[in-house]
Amino acid sequence: MPTFSTSAIMLRRIEFGDYDIIITFFTLNQGKVSVIAKSAKKSTKRFSGILELFSVLDIVYGSTRGKGLFVLQEAVLKQPFSKIRTDIKKTAYASYWAELVNEWMEKSEKQPKLYYLLKYVLGELDFGNTPEAVLSIMFQMRFMAISGHSPNLSQCSICKTQLEEMKKADIIFDLARGGLVCDNCSFNFSKGIVLSKGTIKQLLWIEKQDLTKAKRIRFAAQASNEGLKFLEAFVPYHLGKEPRSLKFLRQIRG
Repeated sequence: MPTFSTSAIMLRRIEFGDYDIIITFFTLNQGKVSVIAKSAKKSTKRFSGILELFSVLDIVYGSTRGKGLFVLQEAVLKQPFSKIRTDIKKTAYASYWAELVNEWMEKSEKQPKLYYLLKYVLGELDFGNTPEAVLSIMFQMRFMAISGHSPNLSQCSICKTQLEEMKKADIIFDLARGGLVCDNCSFNFSKGIVLSKGTIKQLLWIEKQDLTKAKRIRFAAQASNEGLKFLEAFVPYHLGKEPRSLKFLRQIRG
């Protein structure tokens, strides 16, 4: 079997037996891969202290062990993002993003845009200058765009009335249709998610701007809460399941 060398973000780790660890990496060159790190729990040389969640490493892996499981041969820590793991709230956000990626991605499917997006928001989360809520809104909006399931926030999903032409300040979003429902069409959608026009405009802006510009957006408390509530309903709906980490995030956030 050939060996592969790539940059990688560590999404998940599971202890296997007395000494080994099974790791899921999101790699730049080969997409999502699962590897086994032999004797990682007892070795003080090869992998000591570097196989931590959310960190960025350069890895070499190859030769399969069982169906679809490679053997990790080398790993060099590049960006530890250690501040995430010492803050329970940051850990909760990072766990949610990592689980979204892990659940959505097929094995060995390259997704460079998503790789750089996840790496960017993890770096900003670790640095600590951008509010966690803003980073989560930015990640989820762009994650859905990459996955091909962007919410339709620019017009009514039924009659195609443009957002600017809608008269009410609060607009219903229907999860099943994946889009807004204007006031003229909303008589059957009383149970939809309600978003203010201001929040919708900020969501559209943060999705399309350069990452360094997008992180500077200032969300009012109401807009931030609305945006998170909306995306944390919309994203799992289209993913087909609610990530377990989302319940933990909500508990920590309060």
